Amino acid sequence: MSSLQGYVDRRVLLVLQDGRAITGVLAGYDQKSNIVLSDSKERVYSMDEGVEEIPLGLYLVKGDMIILIGEIDEESDRTIDLSTIRADPIPPIRY
Repeated sequence: MSSLQGYVDRRVLLVLQDGRAITGVLAGYDQKSNIVLSDSKERVYSMDEGVEEIPLGLYLVKGDMIILIGEIDEESDRTIDLSTIRADPIPPIRY
């Protein structure tokens, strides 16, 4: 759990079990790895229309839904034109 401390107040990408990709600033977390993101957006991938970002604002994610947490390099992320990226949506995890 202490490894999340280094991500507080930094922009991160969460990939969830249902296939959603959510970006935001890590505002906090708890012992169950529940995550609070501020200024969050969901990135919706499509082969037809590029990546759409849907604003979510302050967002709480249950820890057992998270499969990946990674820090975003904000400088590199700003240079990417998401509308030109084509990708299949991430399929949900099936047990």
